Amino acid sequence: MKRRLPPLNALRAFEAAARLGRMTVAADELAVTPGAISRQVQQLEQSLGTVLFEGSKNRPQLSAMGRQLLPALTAAFDQMDAAVNAVRNDNSGTLDICCFNTFTVKWLIPRLYDFNSRYPDIDVRLSSTDRRPYAAPDAELERYDLMISVDEAGEESDNRDRVLPLFQEWLGPVLSPALAANIRISTAADLTGKALLHTRTRANAWQMWGMAAGCAAPVAEGREFEHYYFTLEAAVAGLGICIAPWHLVIDDIRSGRLIAPLGFSASTYRYVARRSRKQDKKLDLFCSWLENQAALSPLPGESLTG
Repeated sequence: MKRRLPPLNALRAFEAAARLGRMTVAADELAVTPGAISRQVQQLEQSLGTVLFEGSKNRPQLSAMGRQLLPALTAAFDQMDAAVNAVRNDNSGTLDICCFNTFTVKWLIPRLYDFNSRYPDIDVRLSSTDRRPYAAPDAELERYDLMISVDEAGEESDNRDRVLPLFQEWLGPVLSPALAANIRISTAADLTGKALLHTRTRANAWQMWGMAAGCAAPVAEGREFEHYYFTLEAAVAGLGICIAPWHLVIDDIRSGRLIAPLGFSASTYRYVARRSRKQDKKLDLFCSWLENQAALSPLPGESLTG
């Protein structure tokens, strides 16, 4: 059967613009100019004889026909991408990795130089999120080659064969040496009434630490920050005491920017990596490297020299 399809470039331009919501972002993804995206979308509209975007050029919105077309196109391009990658299966090209914002900055990026030195032909493209990625729809999960997230004790999720365990989370109060010189923190009770720092995306951190450490969580109002990275930097600046996951502050404690007077206790979280369904040598190499890096990370109480 002969297929009566519009030009592939026009379909790609519309799908990217509709999925991403902006012509400029779609242009970046496809490595063309915004003008080229606009022309391709107009060409597709002419070919189909229908309007796909409505509204002004500055704030275009999908029409009813555009909303109908987008899901099928996205699924088709995802299938094409998986099919091509399955055949290509080499050790060069791009990997799309998604993980928490602060995890990206404090743990993954400082270690990526090692992967880049080993596999210079593999381009690791990072995306960040503040939500637990495995809760996203399957279609969204499959847009990435790998998503680093957390499991909680007792949780079960689908596709366990594609879940790579990385490490247990350990939580503990941390503060700057300058602040520690002015206040005494030797037991959990000493935290009461002190300036505590909070993170909006991890509002239960103090309570979870209390459960892990077997003590009552301190109750005190304090500054709240949008992201964990901001909270950690506020602790470094001496603005208060923060509950921090060990893997995010290893380098800060090694350098003396932060201290942990009460140590760390194992929480109910563990970090995992969820890989896509496709078979890809690049992804195999990255997963193997990631598991090795997780195994090399020191545990609380181990030497941080070197």
